[in-house]
Amino acid sequence: MNTARVLAALLATACVPATAATYTMVVAGLGGEASYEQKFREQAAAVVSAAEKAAGSTSNVISLTGDAARAEAVRREVKTFASRMTANDTAVVVLIGHGTYDGEVYRFNLPGPDLTDTELARLLDTLPARDQLIINATSASGATLERWQKPRRVVIAATKTGGEKTATRFAQYWAQAVASDAADTNKDEIVTAAEAYEYATRQVEAAFKADTSMATEHARLVGDDAGRFTVARLGTAALTPDNPAVAALLTQRGAIEQDLNRVKEQKTALAENQYYDALEEVLVRLALLQREIDSKQGGATP
Repeated sequence: MNTARVLAALLATACVPATAATYTMVVAGLGGEASYEQKFREQAAAVVSAAEKAAGSTSNVISLTGDAARAEAVRREVKTFASRMTANDTAVVVLIGHGTYDGEVYRFNLPGPDLTDTELARLLDTLPARDQLIINATSASGATLERWQKPRRVVIAATKTGGEKTATRFAQYWAQAVASDAADTNKDEIVTAAEAYEYATRQVEAAFKADTSMATEHARLVGDDAGRFTVARLGTAALTPDNPAVAALLTQRGAIEQDLNRVKEQKTALAENQYYDALEEVLVRLALLQREIDSKQGGATP
């Protein structure tokens, strides 16, 4: 491995400081009937659990469900996150439930007053994190895609337009994607937003075919490189939430993973040997750090 070439390649990737963290907010809105209320709670719980294991911290994850998922609570918790977040952090927002669209305004259905697409956009824009992942798994969510799109933000919607208004299945399969290894296509024990999206989309399509019914939802994704967002860690890659021994290593791992993403982005710009040298250097650092994390979690022995 040529050290000079590795250093040159890594300098070009502009590494993110090791203080970078991921903050996740999950909001399960109004169900309207008991069966939906239960489904939304279960889906939110699966996403929250995965987010805590991925972040290694319960304090970096906020969940609002049932009667607690009111507009004023969403505003308050977004403000709380914004006060703790820096530009180098990552923000993930997951909306589960029902949405409506009247041809002009999208509304996320909550107990009490709903939140409109315009107000939600304003709230999202107050988050300092440059890298943002927004998953809107509600009906009519396609109406928010272009309205919420901005540089370095990936927006995923369960429907392609605001006109697809039937209750969606997307959240069910997104929850499955982050709770098991089914979506982990490269078997690295990390589920990215790109992998979860592909899995949920395939499962939705398969479910409608199995029912021999016409699909009433078609998920869409706008934004670049959804693969840079980690939405779940599995097996040895999972981090025990709030384990003091692991917490000090977590931000280092996040920074190295972002180094890895930036090296991959340079693939077409670098000579083949430069690219693979740079890739190897980052993967070695990641493997060594994972070994240390495993030992502190009571897993692999260093």
